[in-house]
Amino acid sequence: MAELATIARPYAEALFRVALQSDGLQAWSGVVAEMAQVGALPEVKALADNPKLGDREVADTFLSVLKSPLTAEAKNFVYMLADNGRLTLLPEIGAQFQALKNAQEGAADAEIISAFGLSDAQVKDLIASLEKKFGRKLNPSVTVDVSLIGGVRVVVGDEVLDSSVRAKLQQMHAALAA
Repeated sequence: MAELATIARPYAEALFRVALQSDGLQAWSGVVAEMAQVGALPEVKALADNPKLGDREVADTFLSVLKSPLTAEAKNFVYMLADNGRLTLLPEIGAQFQALKNAQEGAADAEIISAFGLSDAQVKDLIASLEKKFGRKLNPSVTVDVSLIGGVRVVVGDEVLDSSVRAKLQQMHAALAA
């Protein structure tokens, strides 16, 4: 995995510089996120690895799947990745681009896993308290995992706050087993 990160880093940094120069960091962020999401699909990997298709055909097919309007720079980026056999790096490029964007903005991604669905107001309140705790703006993504039984688990970078019932039961089990 470290090798993919090493290969993807120069692409992500170059794309980030282009986004900064064009003053369109938010727009580029959406396009890169969509490219990363589509690039992670197994069908795209199969498309990129198909020896019967040329690089241009692979890039054109990939571009036709994207819904966001693309600039000439974005299209050229996809063509360049396809020409170099690197189209499957898009998920890693997207992750590194997002990390660079967060560093630029003094923000972080927060993965919130809840045992039950959260309303927008609950997410807003939770993010407000988490932003105070972490001292930076957080970009939340919320998922539901019923195996938590109750409560939430929050992952921000390499920090984990686990207030789920499952975690508390595991702690009790470890204490009783010791």
